[in-house]
Amino acid sequence: MTILQEINKGKEFEFLKRISEEEDVPVEKIKEELITGKAVLCFNPFHKNLKPIIIGSHFSTKVNVNIGISPVASDFEKEKEKVRIALKYKTDTIMDLSVGKDASSFRKWLIYEANCPVGTVPIYQVANKFQNIEEANFEDFLEEIEEQAKEGVDFMTIHAGFKKSHIPLVEKRKLGIVSRGGALIYCWMKRRDEENPFYKNFDELLDILHKYDVTISIGDALRPGSIIDASDDAQFAELKTIGKLLKKCKERGVQAMVEGPGHIPLNQIEENVKKALRICKGAPFYVLGPVVCDNAGGYDHITSAIGATLAAYYGASLLCYVTPKEHLGLPDLDDVRAGLIAFKIAAISADIAKGKKYALKIQEEMAEARKNFLWEKQFSLMLDPERAREYFKEGITEEGEFCSMCGPDFCPMRITK
Repeated sequence: MTILQEINKGKEFEFLKRISEEEDVPVEKIKEELITGKAVLCFNPFHKNLKPIIIGSHFSTKVNVNIGISPVASDFEKEKEKVRIALKYKTDTIMDLSVGKDASSFRKWLIYEANCPVGTVPIYQVANKFQNIEEANFEDFLEEIEEQAKEGVDFMTIHAGFKKSHIPLVEKRKLGIVSRGGALIYCWMKRRDEENPFYKNFDELLDILHKYDVTISIGDALRPGSIIDASDDAQFAELKTIGKLLKKCKERGVQAMVEGPGHIPLNQIEENVKKALRICKGAPFYVLGPVVCDNAGGYDHITSAIGATLAAYYGASLLCYVTPKEHLGLPDLDDVRAGLIAFKIAAISADIAKGKKYALKIQEEMAEARKNFLWEKQFSLMLDPERAREYFKEGITEEGEFCSMCGPDFCPMRITK
């Protein structure tokens, strides 16, 4: 029996009370949002040390971190450290995007180590097993999905909305397909001249996800990877298909999220988010960025955090972080930290604008601490206390009623005090 079925039957869960207190939302409202499909828990009972969280536009904006083994530039131990950094700075979810020989081992370790929901893209592992993706049959995809579900993966990105009929639309683009999973599905369809197996056999796929209570994150294989391709026919054709697939998810009792666009100019973000929420009946919208300009290499955690703030304000529920290394290489420890903090800023900035009580309370406490020069209290409220404390101490030999910017004689708060 899935978590939704148990909630429907009136079973009480202690973690719902905790979520209610953290989110300042009544338990009954949480249940309503879950049952209507406007929120998800990402709760696989095989993930033993999981601390469930709720994802939905009615709740605090959440942030996801992407981690994973690369076949050319990373190793197991380095990725472990990245996970520890992500957990230290309070990521809400972690997606394992591993490819390469150690991918399976790393995933198992991650599920054991992380107490937050863990997501994967199962087609990556299938691609590891076959030299050419078109050699895989649908049974191979299902086998991998079930194996990962048994291990405790909480949510899976599956690119089921990309249909064979969309191919001519995407081939008109300036940049084409930038989704790794989308590119694999494209090759599979082109080389076999067949329909997307996830779309064609969606009911069978849902049977597996329902059995293990895994949330599906319907991937946007045709997300634009260039501002030039933003909001095009290919992107919205896939979105309409995703909207239809969501009806099947609801009928089958499978929790579902929808993944959103990557590169979108600032003036199109409102339209994109609201359109997705309308077509998908309010299902949680999970966005990568969006990146709002294409030529800021080395600083894409900033370009995307700008877009993420606006997307969250208009209703996106889960923000997938972007690091300074986006488009350039595999992120290191500092990149993971910078990307996560940038997106935590985006999330709380949107929540402040939406009037979320937890976010406003932090701002009020910060004002009081600054007014009274309570430095340690200030640091404890900050998203990266260590960095704040480090910067403060660079120019000050002892704590007082000033910092090194103004000194004791020009600090406006000290003067007025």
